Amino acid sequence: MFGLEFSGTHMRGALTSNRVSITIDNQLSHSHTVVHIVCQDHKGLIYDIMRTLKDYNIQTSYGRFSSKAKEKFEVDLFIMQVDGKKILDPEKQKVLCSRLRMELVRPLRVEVMSRGPDTELLVANPVELAGRGRPLVFYDITLAITSLNIRIFSVEIARHRIDDREWEVYRVLLDEGDAALVPRSLIKECVVKNLMGW
Repeated sequence: MFGLEFSGTHMRGALTSNRVSITIDNQLSHSHTVVHIVCQDHKGLIYDIMRTLKDYNIQTSYGRFSSKAKEKFEVDLFIMQVDGKKILDPEKQKVLCSRLRMELVRPLRVEVMSRGPDTELLVANPVELAGRGRPLVFYDITLAITSLNIRIFSVEIARHRIDDREWEVYRVLLDEGDAALVPRSLIKECVVKNLMGW
């Protein structure tokens, strides 16, 4: 569930956006590094981008956001390091692009699994270095589950540290009778669509 490895630009699982392009340009502005992102739009997209930049202590001076097609979203951000300088180090550029790509390809982790005779839904999202988690996750989960006419038996929300990152994990135990009538793949698909706004 927490695997961060890439296979090209695709990752396993239903909660992925496989159309992400990130380029860095230091020629367009004399004082800023310009990051150009083209990706599939999803709920919380700007939050995911800005959280990642904030975690790397990168300041965003201004940006331009546009939707070119139904699902295609373009972002141009004029950024700089905390010291007010451009990001010129190729290794820093590579790390930043890699992290942004990872966050945009798979911003959340969702799994539906057996827990004995019961069905359990697990949703994990990364926590900002400031300690805040993604907004409205619990609301989106419960809205998706209730839309399938499934009752929730219990919910546990906890923080876990995996490698160098802290995750907010929602463990939702579904009502045994209701969940048995709905395929797990449909539960996962509905939760993913609600969380991502697709």
